[in-house]
Amino acid sequence: MGVSTSVPEAGVAVVTVDFPPVNALPVQGWYDVAGAVRRAGADPAVRCVVLTAAGRGFNAGVDIKEIRRTAGHEALIGANRGCYEAFAAVYECEVPVVAAVHGFCLGGGIGLVGNADAVVASDDATFGLPELDRGALGAATHLARLVPQHLMRALYYTSRTATAAELHAHGSVWRVVPRTELEGAALELAREIAAKDGTLIRLAKAAINGIDPVDVRRSYRFEQGFTFEANLSGVADRVRGTLVPGTDSADAVTTDKEQQA
Repeated sequence: MGVSTSVPEAGVAVVTVDFPPVNALPVQGWYDVAGAVRRAGADPAVRCVVLTAAGRGFNAGVDIKEIRRTAGHEALIGANRGCYEAFAAVYECEVPVVAAVHGFCLGGGIGLVGNADAVVASDDATFGLPELDRGALGAATHLARLVPQHLMRALYYTSRTATAAELHAHGSVWRVVPRTELEGAALELAREIAAKDGTLIRLAKAAINGIDPVDVRRSYRFEQGFTFEANLSGVADRVRGTLVPGTDSADAVTTDKEQQA
């Protein structure tokens, strides 16, 4: 359990996230993801990073149970800072990051994938932000990098999900493949990228980030301010109070699958 890094072939590092049962990450988990991605990108032998996950799905967001059982706002602040660091690490990684997504990609998972350079997904992958159903806000910045503006807003307001096929149609997913072929497809793209000159690929990453029309770090930080407001005003607790006692991010996974039925 945790975050691990492997080098399956020359020039490619694979960062794997594994927090059973649904990859809802605790505060330290987000920092671990950030550290692993930054270390991989800083390795001069690495020219592409693949970010993937073990288990039922790619990511179910923040571990809400950790926030609930921690007095005050310490865990909430930690989760916000941890997510900010993890999302920034993917965006700022010195080399391109390919996200390999299977199953559910929710909440913080959208932050990771939205900041990646390319996305490969299995045909069972779904993407969404159930934040409003969880008394939270955030990651609209990153969802807007995956779908057009009006679709982003509709998905955000309804907490619905989009399929990998739909994102492929919008051009944000490179390939959609059967689950059994996901690792191979992600490595195939990473291998092609890693075949480039290491210095040049780093310059290319810096150049492309430099011409981005939206500063994803600043815009996400702006969103986080409203997350704090929702919590300090009691709105977040009121919304969470309508949930069945003991529910957490795993239930968001169930809800999103039901929406696809």
